[in-house]
Amino acid sequence: MDVKIGLECHAQLLTKSKLFCSCSTDYHNAEPNTHVCATCLGLPGALPVVNKRAIRYAIKIALALGCEVQEETIFYRKNYYYPDLPRGFQITQYDFPIAFNGLVRIESDRGDGSKEREIRITRVHMEEDPGRLAYKGTIDTAKYSLVDYNRSGMPLVEIVTEPDLKSPKEARMFLGKLRSILEYLDVFDGDLEGAMRVDANISIEGGDRAEVKNISSYKGVERALLFEITRQKNLLRRGLNVRLETRHYDEVRGITLSMRTKEFEHDYRYFPEPDLVPICISDSVEAVRQEIPELPDEKRKRFLAQYSITPEHASSLIYDPHIADYYEAVASKIDPRLSATWIADVLKGELNYRSSSMREASKRIPHDEFVTILRYLEQGVITERGATAIIRAMLDKGGKPGEIIESEGLPTIGLEEMEKAIFEVTEKNRGTVEDYRGGKKAALNFLVGQVMEHTRGTADPKEVRRMLLDKIESGV
Repeated sequence: MDVKIGLECHAQLLTKSKLFCSCSTDYHNAEPNTHVCATCLGLPGALPVVNKRAIRYAIKIALALGCEVQEETIFYRKNYYYPDLPRGFQITQYDFPIAFNGLVRIESDRGDGSKEREIRITRVHMEEDPGRLAYKGTIDTAKYSLVDYNRSGMPLVEIVTEPDLKSPKEARMFLGKLRSILEYLDVFDGDLEGAMRVDANISIEGGDRAEVKNISSYKGVERALLFEITRQKNLLRRGLNVRLETRHYDEVRGITLSMRTKEFEHDYRYFPEPDLVPICISDSVEAVRQEIPELPDEKRKRFLAQYSITPEHASSLIYDPHIADYYEAVASKIDPRLSATWIADVLKGELNYRSSSMREASKRIPHDEFVTILRYLEQGVITERGATAIIRAMLDKGGKPGEIIESEGLPTIGLEEMEKAIFEVTEKNRGTVEDYRGGKKAALNFLVGQVMEHTRGTADPKEVRRMLLDKIESGV
């Protein structure tokens, strides 16, 4: 069955004030309803004033996505009632958005030999964020909910795709690529709670479309779509109809729940916002274009050419601009390929394990200290295991590489100590030695592991393997 997925991605912009008032956007750790004013509370007589920086950020996003930026943009009222919408309408855009017709390329998930897929961007427009409802329980069981208007009026850019995505995995890849582009533009911080929320539209051949609203994580999008595909397929197999409806994703239970039948555009009674005039944006386009930095695809090509690293490492390093900058700072002082291996494979792995960001890690391990670790490794002062231990210690407790080497006993052991360790291990495991001589090659791995454990990881495993082979094959 053919699957069609389209996404509506709502990204909060990194401005200091809200879209139509001067309230601070730094509300994430604040008490509820403390970052509000008459305008973002929708009180009678309060008038909106457009945030100029937010408009420039939206233009910047549109240009980075290859969109056709319009000459002017107009704000509209989208009329509907919801408790988190204090005015009874949302100020958004309709006929005259910021831009149309863009493109994002992602890695192919289709198994047909193609390396990339093109996902079309339908439009980029701006709107204000509603407030936030806090449910006492789940959305379908809560006896009441509380409203926090701190988020009300936050500047959003909505990026709408065509239904070009063919699987939940592709949807997650697209969101990852989009987040990367937005962070390179320095208009968005994906680490902030609720910084991007997604409405996912999905249909299967033979059925109607369902929209899953307000999914707040990339994993959540993938899981919600997987659930919806299964739900819709089961309905179609039983000869039932898939209704055109809006659904909610319950992240705790991993299911979608029906909220209401799908609204149509005419239900919202769009009309131009009478308190805001049309805004000419064409005069700003070229100036904003000059502010666009090197984007992920361009940086990947340069990394491959300049540093001769693997395509996998290049893709891993350019995903986060902070990681890319850190890598370049390290690679400018030591072998770029060695740097790529240790940053892409080891450091990123440790950060993922700790759910930590590169911004935090760079405070614990400044790039010059990371260079020091790699120099110790190159000079044979420490083993790979020792280098990993230093990185873990610095991330967890701080400190300097040299101090950790001494305090943890990590210097590489000498030849005499290694020979002694190998002798003791082979004497203790004569049966395993004979197994290897009898053709069980895996026995050697066990012996190497025993020597590494005996030396607390301070021996070079490649040298241990070589010396063990010499000893075993010489018949000693």
